[in-house]
Amino acid sequence: MISSILKEGTKNLTGLEQAIIKNIAAITELSQITRTSLGPNGMNKMVINRLGKLFVTRDSATIIRELEVVHPAAKMCVMASQQQHAESGDASNLLIVFCGELLSQAESLLRMGLHPSDIISGYEKAIAIMKDELIEQLAVNSIDDLSNIGAVTDILKTSIAPKLYGYENLFAPLVAKACVSVLPENPKLFNVDNVRVSKITGGSIDEAFLIKGCVLSGSTEGTIRTVESASIAVFQTGFDIEKTDAKNVIIIESPDELEGYNLSEEELLESKIKEIADLGVNVVVCGGTIGELSMHFFEKYNIMTIKTTSKFELRRICRATGATSQLKLDTPKEGEIGHADSIAVEEIGSNIVTIIRSEDSNLTTIVVRGATDNILDDIERAIDDGVSTFKGMTKVGNAQFLAGAGASELELANLIKKYGEHQPGQDQYAINKYAEALEIIPKTLATNAGMDAVKTLSNLYAAHSAGKANVGVDIVNKGIHDACELGVYDLLSAKLSAFRLATNAAITVLRISQIIMAKPAGVNLPRGAATSAGQMDQDPW
Repeated sequence: MISSILKEGTKNLTGLEQAIIKNIAAITELSQITRTSLGPNGMNKMVINRLGKLFVTRDSATIIRELEVVHPAAKMCVMASQQQHAESGDASNLLIVFCGELLSQAESLLRMGLHPSDIISGYEKAIAIMKDELIEQLAVNSIDDLSNIGAVTDILKTSIAPKLYGYENLFAPLVAKACVSVLPENPKLFNVDNVRVSKITGGSIDEAFLIKGCVLSGSTEGTIRTVESASIAVFQTGFDIEKTDAKNVIIIESPDELEGYNLSEEELLESKIKEIADLGVNVVVCGGTIGELSMHFFEKYNIMTIKTTSKFELRRICRATGATSQLKLDTPKEGEIGHADSIAVEEIGSNIVTIIRSEDSNLTTIVVRGATDNILDDIERAIDDGVSTFKGMTKVGNAQFLAGAGASELELANLIKKYGEHQPGQDQYAINKYAEALEIIPKTLATNAGMDAVKTLSNLYAAHSAGKANVGVDIVNKGIHDACELGVYDLLSAKLSAFRLATNAAITVLRISQIIMAKPAGVNLPRGAATSAGQMDQDPW
């Protein structure tokens, strides 16, 4: 017995039922959670995390992150999803759903008596033929010129629609314009952080608009509210009378000496501000407190003052204006001064914001409105997905796209089944099951849209057998239609990455034949002690 060579309390699970099937059940259960959120008709999930924060969203990356999955096998699927979200920013729900279906199909083969090695071999052959030969044959569209806003808009609609169905025609052009406006000469250097989202509660979702520059919460510090042709100096610290590093004792023997000392400090401060004003600077941004005396001289020389305590906001201002932040209160050099077309304090709804506008800025901001914070958070996630899709398009020289709406998955299933029929050995069963697992995407899209999944799938197979390889699920008219005519496209690289990571996660789980769990470290607290652990001693009364 293995328990005789291990510490007391160690659990040992082995065999088909105890190890493999339990792991498959955990991941299948996880995929069932996110499956109903797939596609434009996906349902929202209400998640309350351990801190009591409420999330109402259909974004699988957010759902999985806030669920805090602890099952070891399910965590492998979660990590694969996180990797997909980090690399492509999209198709993370596709990955989880497909991984769960792969393992569900594998379970039926295991119960039939097929060895896990044969299943793994079949899955590896299926993903290899898909990656090397099949998937690129299905490419139906490509974009050579990423500065073409119209073409980019058509592609981004598919990424934004699953989270903002009905508003994709509003936000796709905004995201496309924002991304194209900050696209560098070398598209591969595109930075997703250059497209920001400013969330302002109130108003309607239709009131979203784009600003070339950045938006700061709050008003300016002084009385100046508007500056045209702004020249900007940025300081990381506050702006006040400098204090010496060492402790000194100054002996003042008369009121005149005291007045002269105060005047010398004032003159020194005024001379610094005057030097800044002489450079043509009419806006000063500080990362700390601005003293009253400093404010007096800024007003005297007609300089707008902006205070921000966020170092990230300070960096965004520098990026938007081309300024270089100063560590000390020294006069900036000519090349360290930023420029903007205008800086103005405006009221959006009931919120006061400071807007920095610059047509030459490396930063764009999409201002979004909404009734609740949850709506604004979902809009931000949808915009982030659109920007990440654009980033994925910049990674390759010629971005290729597949027909969406489940059309490419069904065509891949057809091709992989034909490939499996010509394979000798028992792994052909696994190859056929891999093809069947691909059917889960159009089936789920149809189910979430309230359609008959079996009937829709049979109609899709009939259309694809007739040579109509781009026919997918039409959720609007409750039928099937050519996805290219509907304008539904999926980024080839993102979808291939999702299939690859899902297959790798499924294979990793199938390779596990034994689970050995040591006894958790720590002392078992008596009942009721867990709630009061860590609290201070209290009086018995």
